[in-house]
Parts: sequence; structure tokens; C-alpha cells
Amino acid sequence: MTFIDRVRIRVKAGNGGSGISSFRREKFVPMGGPDGGDGGGGGDVVILADANLSTLLDYTYRDQWRADSGDHGSGSNKTGATGDDIVLPVPPGTIVRDASTGAILAEVLADGERVVVARGGRGGKGNAFFATATRQAPREYQPGEDGEERELELELRLIADVGLVGQPNAGKSTLLSVVSAARPKIADYPFTTLAPNLGVVQLSDSRTFVVADIPGIIEGAHEGKGLGLQFLRHIERTRILAFLVPIDSMDWQAEYDQLRREISTYSAELAAKPHCVVFTKMDLLGDDEPPPIEAPDAFGLFTISAAGRTGLDPLIAAWWKQLLALRKATAVAAQPAELP
Repeated sequence: MTFIDRVRIRVKAGNGGSGISSFRREKFVPMGGPDGGDGGGGGDVVILADANLSTLLDYTYRDQWRADSGDHGSGSNKTGATGDDIVLPVPPGTIVRDASTGAILAEVLADGERVVVARGGRGGKGNAFFATATRQAPREYQPGEDGEERELELELRLIADVGLVGQPNAGKSTLLSVVSAARPKIADYPFTTLAPNLGVVQLSDSRTFVVADIPGIIEGAHEGKGLGLQFLRHIERTRILAFLVPIDSMDWQAEYDQLRREISTYSAELAAKPHCVVFTKMDLLGDDEPPPIEAPDAFGLFTISAAGRTGLDPLIAAWWKQLLALRKATAVAAQPAELP
């Protein structure tokens, strides 16, 4: 499936129906009075987070979306039907911006979360609404209001617990394929991964967490070089970063420092997240000891061989320990403060 993470669409909420001017006309009911009903409201444009989706591909085929308008009122004080909403499903993690101003209108993170991005027009009042004791036969009525119309930019930022960061061919896709059921493309040339891949790591007792394989980060990625800014934003929502350094790298320290520098330059907040260093392809060295590098802020140095299935259990256990601590800290912060 083609991975699309940014699109522009134009949406139009439904117009409200007009009220009408009508008078009751029945046999044996002289001067029946006004009975013009109100118009129905227009439908809204709704963004819905759907966990079954992982791309914005559908919005490249169609970029105009319109909700139904409300029906006009009718006699006998009948209100017109309300127009149906139009619901636009998107993957969780989608940001909705006003394309003209760049302002963020909404952000849907949880499956099933809904947000109205364009309101339907209000239905107009019929002449029955304007009747008073001193004005018993009004002929005025209101037209319906126009629904909101907007040009939107939808941007997807993947939600994952662990983000794998490394230069091209650092072994990210191979690691993801052996710790989860994901099957990313794997080859021995740069930029095999042209789109982020997500995999669910299954532990015992139904414990799971999500790992994201982010396309290769090269020097200057924060300026858009390589795949650069196209995918750096996808690690903004990860809780933990794992910097992958292949053991056959020419300079382990320089490669780690360069990855950290690119992340820090792109986002100081992202650079402050917990991270570890993972040395990959250890089967080439035949040794399990991590190389001597300086990474004082890392919560651990790990050595693995994804191809040989070695070193994976300690790495996964360390990830889970960090995630558990972060979840507990988040739960404590969300608790209301005790009253004095």
C-alpha cells in the first residue's frame, strides 16, 4: 500500500434549509394563522480516527467533500429534515490544519475520536416563529445559513512507543521484522525503507507495545536532506528512541553523535526523550560486548544480531521497563491534586 502522510482537501458543510411562509387553510377553520415550518440544519464535516487505517491515501483520489444540506420547512409547522453529516476517517495521529492560516484545528489520537471541522448552516425560521399577539399574520421567514467551507491540510504523525532511528542500512527493518509480525522491505542498499513501518511486539500476559521503523536519517536530515523532514516528524510522538549503530560502521561514536545531533537540531523536546543505543549486526564481530562509546544520557547500551536472533530479549525487556515507568508517570501526572 502506498504511504501518504500529507494531503490537502476542501470540505463544505451542508447549508441550512429555509423556513417558509405558509398559512393554515382548512375547511371550517377560517383565518387559520401562520404555519410555516423551520428549515433543517445542514450536516457537519466530521474527522474520525480509525485504527484500521495507516495512510491518507484515500484523499489523493478525491479532494472535495461535501455534507448534505438541510431540507426546507413546509406547512403545518413541519421542520425540514437535518442534512446528514459526512464523516472522513483518518488514521489516529492525524493533525488537521486550516490550509490558509496554518492554524491547527484538531488532532485525533485515539481510535473512535471525532471532531467537527466544518459546521453545518443553521436552518431558517418559518413565519410561524414570528407570530405574536399583536402580529398574528406575519409573512416573513428566514433563509437558511450557509455551511462552513474550508481548505484543510491533513498531516499524519505515527503513534508508536519505540522509534528506531539510524542511518540507511543500520538494521532497523530487520530488527522490526524479528521482534514483531511486521514484514518491511529488507535489502542491502540505502533507503530500502521509503515509508515508516509499524510493528506490534507481543510479550507474555497480553502485554504489547508498538515499534516504528523510521526511514534512514543522514547528516542534514533536519534540513530536508535524504528523506529528511519527510519522516523526521513521525518520531515526534514516540515515547522512546533507539539509536541503531551497525557494528561495521567506520566510527561508532561519530555515527551516534551525528544521529543525536540531527534529532536535537530538529526538536529539543524530541532529543530529551529516553533513548538507548543498539549495536546491530554483532554476528559480523562474533562478540557480545558493546563497543566503548560515550553515551551518558542513554538508559542502556545493547548488542544484538537480528539475523542471528541474539540479544533481543534484554533489549525488549529494557524497552518495556522504560515504557512502564513512563506510563506510571503519566498516570500520576493526570491525577487531580488533593484539596488542602
